[in-house]
Amino acid sequence: MSERVDEKILDFINESEKREAKKDICKGPVKIGERYYEFEEKDFFDKKLKIWIPNDFEEMSEEARKFKYPSENRPEIIKCNEDGSIVITLNIIDSPLDEECVGELKDGMKMIIRKTNPSNVFYDDGIIEVNSKNIGFFEFKSSAIDDYIYNLMFFLEFEGKTLMGTFSCIHNECKEWRDVVFQIIRNIKENNKSKMS
Repeated sequence: MSERVDEKILDFINESEKREAKKDICKGPVKIGERYYEFEEKDFFDKKLKIWIPNDFEEMSEEARKFKYPSENRPEIIKCNEDGSIVITLNIIDSPLDEECVGELKDGMKMIIRKTNPSNVFYDDGIIEVNSKNIGFFEFKSSAIDDYIYNLMFFLEFEGKTLMGTFSCIHNECKEWRDVVFQIIRNIKENNKSKMS
């Protein structure tokens, strides 16, 4: 009996330590897995969009891009860690989008991905309001050659067009990254708008 109580206490302590370790990406280093990442707000699309990403993420090499995204319409921006196992992409799709249709777009994209690969496992989806903008998202697990991949896709209206972003990492690391990815999404800013205080 007391052994089980001890285990519960240990679990509680471990959980609170984990929560304590999850800090704000905008305020200093964040421990993810076994290492600390320093995030910085970077400008994209002629400085019209600001997104916080790890400061050591580099532009993916042309060779790796062609391998990972064989289709010619691969994302415009592909930032990744050293070995390319953690990737953030951003792409403007020349397709008009307005605020009210973000949910519809999210559902449509989810359906396409489900049809394209029925073995994908879908998790959460929804709409987050960020700076009075709707950002639609969904999460799913896909299989790669030798592992499973955690994917999160998100969509928002950007200058009347569709901005699509993705985050992916090895599936067994997604518990460590998931909270961070949502922080990234919640801190997306457009530069061309005057900020409301």
